[in-house]
Amino acid sequence: MSNKLSGFFEKYLKNDPLFIDKKILQANYAPDTIPHRDDQIEYVANILAPALKLEKPSNLFVYGKSGTGKTLTMKSIISNMEEISKKKKIDLKFFYLNCKLKRVADTEYRLIAQLARMFGKDVPATGLPTDEVYKIFVEAIDDKEQLLILVLDEIDQLVNKVGDEILYNLTRLNPELEKAELSLVGISNNLFFMNSIDARVKSSLSEEELVFPPYNALQLQDILKKRSKLAFRSNVVKKGVIEKCAAYAAREHGDARRALDLFRVAGELAERSGDKNVDIKHIDSAEEKIENDMVLDMVNTQPKQFQLTLYSIMSVCALSNDSISTGDVFGIYKDNCLKVGLKPLTQRRVSDIINELDMMGIITGRVISRGRYGRSKEISLALPSANVLKVKEVLKDILGL
Repeated sequence: MSNKLSGFFEKYLKNDPLFIDKKILQANYAPDTIPHRDDQIEYVANILAPALKLEKPSNLFVYGKSGTGKTLTMKSIISNMEEISKKKKIDLKFFYLNCKLKRVADTEYRLIAQLARMFGKDVPATGLPTDEVYKIFVEAIDDKEQLLILVLDEIDQLVNKVGDEILYNLTRLNPELEKAELSLVGISNNLFFMNSIDARVKSSLSEEELVFPPYNALQLQDILKKRSKLAFRSNVVKKGVIEKCAAYAAREHGDARRALDLFRVAGELAERSGDKNVDIKHIDSAEEKIENDMVLDMVNTQPKQFQLTLYSIMSVCALSNDSISTGDVFGIYKDNCLKVGLKPLTQRRVSDIINELDMMGIITGRVISRGRYGRSKEISLALPSANVLKVKEVLKDILGL
């Protein structure tokens, strides 16, 4: 067995690689320039520029579908501003947190504790009152005149987990600060995120807003061509591959991240097959593989209440050949809450979760009028039929049902 493996790896090393640098096609790669986002860069830069004079900028909320360049743009602007502030010795600090990360931003306590630790404070993982953790954080940042800009990526995930009160608490810190000042930048995939925020919280935020539009097929082609030259050896990518990649991603809400993943996976599949080129057939295979992986990853990373709502939808759909309503789902959802020991949300909140699952493309919701009986939402699954059983089994295992 070991000799067989050794022979396989020897053969693998002798093959001419298709890639020069695979990292160029990965999500965490930061290019020197961000194509087709000049207007957005200028807008954000204008809002944040006063920070370089230690003038507190407006709170900023950035929206857009996944893969529209929100995080990449913000990180690029932050990097430039940090470089200038170091050169000019300006007391400006940026802190970036991804609110999707478990054990970092899944409770208000953990988020504020993590921020306090970034300033060198030793805060236990649990055990203190949340008000005490806020006090430690305030003391940590208020020891000198400085400006702190807190960037919360996937901020909608944070609010879904802990409620919108945390945004109010963060904005109300400034009156308590004597020397320092704090501004918020929120990044969200949910275009309607602010619609569900309490009016009092909205008023305290007084935010600027910016929506990142999806990339179109031509813009995605341009992005892929630029990355292809750096990622693959010359003449490896066959004609039509980049165009098909871009077309797939443009169909999926103009997601550049998806286009790059598709391109990379196609290259990996070509290498595994021992092919000398990346061809259209590899794009088709990569599309199928990514579709399966993406759905399962999306389901695994959702909060428990999202998972339970989706499981309830799938359970009702299994019993009906027709579209189902929010009311149908809510009854099963409450029963499932009892089984797993979760406190049921209100029907309105479950309806909000259903809207978000619709936005993610996991379900399809259609509002229909019933005349004098009002309006209701018809729900159906949007998952590929091949994935439904697998997803339901994964949810069942996660939830312990």
